Amino acid sequence: MFDNICKFLAENFSTDFATWLLGESITLTELSPQELSLEPIRADALILLQSAQDILHIEFQTQVDSEIPFRMLDYRVRGYRRFPQKAMHQVVIYLKRTDSDLARQNTFIIPGTRHEFKVLRLWEQPTEDFLTTPGLLPLAVLSSTVSPESVLNDVAQQINRIGELKTQSNLAAATAILAGLVLKKDVIKRILRSDIMRDSVIYQEILEEGKAEGKAEGKAEALIAVARNLVNTGMSLEQIARITGLSIEQLQYLQAELGNDAGQ
Repeated sequence: MFDNICKFLAENFSTDFATWLLGESITLTELSPQELSLEPIRADALILLQSAQDILHIEFQTQVDSEIPFRMLDYRVRGYRRFPQKAMHQVVIYLKRTDSDLARQNTFIIPGTRHEFKVLRLWEQPTEDFLTTPGLLPLAVLSSTVSPESVLNDVAQQINRIGELKTQSNLAAATAILAGLVLKKDVIKRILRSDIMRDSVIYQEILEEGKAEGKAEGKAEALIAVARNLVNTGMSLEQIARITGLSIEQLQYLQAELGNDAGQ
């Protein structure tokens, strides 16, 4: 979920990210991973943006991963093969505080080869850097602060000043989700207005995912109910398994459960 939220922010507020990471307010457009033949290596978590002269490759991480250095080299080589004339800027951004040395590793080294990339640990970054541009507001609560709750209050005030409702809604939803890495749900709900979030693309996607999960859970519950009735009729477990698709082990557990209920 956090990867998707950060990807949404980087793609929809690319100028803000370019200003922060490249030091230039330039317009960046999405670069499809397929253009670099990246399907086999985590293309779903990859954020690629490009301009006429530059490629910005961002990896957002909630947890450390020992494979990141090699992955950055791999992406760089693929980027050079496809766009040899473009400069490629690579940044790994860690969202959640960790003491692991892997969160400080910014090179890939094997005999004869050395590749460097930039690493940012959000909890070490000045909060002020994230309060001046809309697209970075959701990251502010993860920055260097002793009071993420106070920062969230500041972010909420900034979001409320945004005139365009859709932008306001999307940023509020993104902020609420990322704030969950450092704050409790009741604190987030108290500070951020839930009515603003309801119109956001992010909120709607989460809602749809919840509905899909609910349907799957409902289907499973219905199968179990049918299996219970069939077990009570004395039908063999093999027959019930063929009808419901449940395993023999599941049905044996269910049978034992029904037996315990009858004995009480």
